[in-house]
Amino acid sequence: MADSINRLGLNEAFGNDSTPLPLFQRWIAEAGESEPNDPTAFALATVDAVGQPSVRMLLLKGATEAGFVFYTNMNSRKAEELRTNPRASMCFHWKQLRRQVRISGSVTLVSDADADTYFASRDHASKVGAWASLQSSAMSSRGEFEQRVEEYRAKYPEGSVVPRPPHWSGWLLQPSEVEFWLNADARLHERLVYTAQADDVWQQQLLYP
Repeated sequence: MADSINRLGLNEAFGNDSTPLPLFQRWIAEAGESEPNDPTAFALATVDAVGQPSVRMLLLKGATEAGFVFYTNMNSRKAEELRTNPRASMCFHWKQLRRQVRISGSVTLVSDADADTYFASRDHASKVGAWASLQSSAMSSRGEFEQRVEEYRAKYPEGSVVPRPPHWSGWLLQPSEVEFWLNADARLHERLVYTAQADDVWQQQLLYP
């Protein structure tokens, strides 16, 4: 595999890492320097009980060899779908770099301790919003939501400790496949996919564009 990458001149962009995480970390770090807004933004695809897919934009909050972490209201549509079918796909697209990463795998809940730690790091307004929002539920007007925000601001004023809501936590996506994509002229794109094997070994394969 390394020889194939060398012959195609892909080493500079793809490298030759035995696992996908080092390359992902390099790319997202470069995106942090080039993308004007939210380099950690990704599209998350889930599927409901009858096979209907749904996709939405989220922000990545952690990436380790264990997997990729994001947080959400556990009463949301995405959380309900993940409980029903604990598999998902992520797609990062960095327009300035003309790069894309797709990640697929199974999901599990993060620990309460990890969720508490991340929630504590959020700004006050975001913490209050997590309490006020009945995410994915119907509301009669925007004013209804704004009233709830004010009620929780009064309950948890600026400077006070805002506890993590019981309905708010995170998910860890444990990847089984990670694909890196580089744009090229004439749509002759370059693709490298990592596929998880047994014993934490990853297989690398170049793909036709």
